[in-house]
Amino acid sequence: MQIKSVFKEGDDIPEKYTADGENVNPPLEISEIPKGCKSLILIVDDPDANRVVGYTWIHWIRFNIPVDEGVKEFKIKENSEPGVGGMNTYKSGKYGGPNPPAGSGTHRYFFKIYALDSELDLDESVDKEAVEDAMEEHVLDEAELIGVYRRG
Repeated sequence: MQIKSVFKEGDDIPEKYTADGENVNPPLEISEIPKGCKSLILIVDDPDANRVVGYTWIHWIRFNIPVDEGVKEFKIKENSEPGVGGMNTYKSGKYGGPNPPAGSGTHRYFFKIYALDSELDLDESVDKEAVEDAMEEHVLDEAELIGVYRRG
């Protein structure tokens, strides 16, 4: 599987998609979806927040993103909320763009997509750990795109 967006691997995330801009999710293109995929999971996090706040900051969780049988490509549109939203660190099920504290340097944002052989029996109150635990035996494939952002 592959994931692409308006920025390439390791490049700056455009300000529009951050808390300094419009704070909307960037468009994502997922390709090479494996046969048997029934749903997708998207997790966006910032492990570099650990050096500032002591834990990985979760920016976005979407699960049970429906995929039609045999589809090889799927697009998540800009400013959209497909599937079900899990709780991010902002205590929201919605996208929260990069928002690193001033002076904390460049942060990496991991956009991780997972293809599952089923949907998850979870609701929107779940956090990243609950989603990861539930998907453990169901992952067919995964892909990752890393963008960076620095304030100031």
